[in-house]
Amino acid sequence: GWFRRLLHKRKPSSVESSLNSSHSSSSSPPSSSFSAQSSSSSPSCSPDISASGSPRWAKSYDICICHSEGDLELVEELVSYLEGQPQRFRVFLQLRDGAAGGALVSELCGAVQSSHCWVLLITPAFLRDPWCRYQMHQALAEAPVANGRAIPVLKDVDRREYPRELRNIYYISMALKDSSFRQIRDAVTRYLQELCQSSTSSVE
Repeated sequence: GWFRRLLHKRKPSSVESSLNSSHSSSSSPPSSSFSAQSSSSSPSCSPDISASGSPRWAKSYDICICHSEGDLELVEELVSYLEGQPQRFRVFLQLRDGAAGGALVSELCGAVQSSHCWVLLITPAFLRDPWCRYQMHQALAEAPVANGRAIPVLKDVDRREYPRELRNIYYISMALKDSSFRQIRDAVTRYLQELCQSSTSSVE
């Protein structure tokens, strides 16, 4: 009987001690557990593309839009949308931002070189315009590998008419304007985030 009573007394005490130990561990300051959680999840956080030291500022523009003059009204809508986003994209629009008196070829090449990404608005008018083709080739010469910098957008163009030079690059089909605008925004944001991420990794 005494042995049974002894076991009966020890069992609750062992459970109690385990409960006390677990309670003491769980009653640790929430800030420490939060900091551990935040530190473990911090690598997956997207880099701030607007930070002062961001490689985004190494170029004058985030986006250069290559388009035909016949599509200017749609392009102005797109520019207004992109510049009104929280990221405050810097967009080069030739008729607005080109230097007065500058040579057309120099302006086109300078805009391509000074921009991170190029939106190619491919419409029937684009395909007929030799200057649009020229600007597209300049963009491909800057980044021949499909790394997210060239963003083709097809509007009123059959897939069979998609330029052969761009066949290795996925395009956005502008069936719904609002959805396409968001896709363009997300593509540029993704490229700039990857640019910042790779820059941070190389520094580390």
